[in-house]
Amino acid sequence: MKPSFEVVEPSFGSSFYYSKYVENANNMAHLWHYHPEIEMVFVNGGAGKRQIGSHVSYYTDGDLILIGSNLPHCGFTDTNTGNKNETVIQMKPDFLGDTFLGLLEIKGIHELFDKAKAGIAFGAETMLAVGDKIEMMDDQPPFERLLTLLSVLKELELANDYKILNADGFSMEMQVQDNDRINMIFNYVKDHFQDQISLQHVAEMSSMTVPSFCRYFKKITKKTFTHFVNEYRVVHASKLLAEKPISIANISYESGFNNFSHFNKLFKEFTGKSASEYRNELKSVIK
Repeated sequence: MKPSFEVVEPSFGSSFYYSKYVENANNMAHLWHYHPEIEMVFVNGGAGKRQIGSHVSYYTDGDLILIGSNLPHCGFTDTNTGNKNETVIQMKPDFLGDTFLGLLEIKGIHELFDKAKAGIAFGAETMLAVGDKIEMMDDQPPFERLLTLLSVLKELELANDYKILNADGFSMEMQVQDNDRINMIFNYVKDHFQDQISLQHVAEMSSMTVPSFCRYFKKITKKTFTHFVNEYRVVHASKLLAEKPISIANISYESGFNNFSHFNKLFKEFTGKSASEYRNELKSVIK
């Protein structure tokens, strides 16, 4: 099962796509997809899960991300996110034209697009600086909207509060066979993380021996397969802790852990705090 290819058409009269959704109207969290367009997503408020490439994490109080060309990802909002709006901008890497991108004044934006190949999440300071600009584009005519987008991209280029989401060297731009194989693995984990996942079974699905599969997965994602699965489960547990007032023991089981003490140990390793400490810090989110 491969990620679906999304066809993106520019907005009328524009060289890029722009759409602003109220609350969770863009409910694509269950779809694992990719497209050649670079994607900027601004989630105004709320908390949710992001999966971009092999990176899985939980965001709180909104999100601003830049996703590179053909980097598979899931949607970022659902009925539990609690956001006000979600704005999505999608642009081809050369939407400004090769000559324009070659200008000295634009060089930094070209480098920003290059960094986005691994996915970029920006911090609260940058979200505050550009969030209103991104949302006001909804009411602008095409020319003013383009100027605003260039202004936003320039601020993202100069931002210091950002995190590259996938490890150095990670890239989904590989041979077709590798792309299909790693996406099949990601989809399998996404659909079965609540169950016991057999390394032997996943290796067989990939037409590899277990040692070969382990080396292959580590080479492509810079993570062991076990680390990736545990990370996915902990992030899902983080989401449940923020959204569902159920016991931590039940959350551990719903996240695929059949050993509560093992869950507690891994949760602290990944987040730096216990599940109860994490929940206490997010009381405002689950009210």
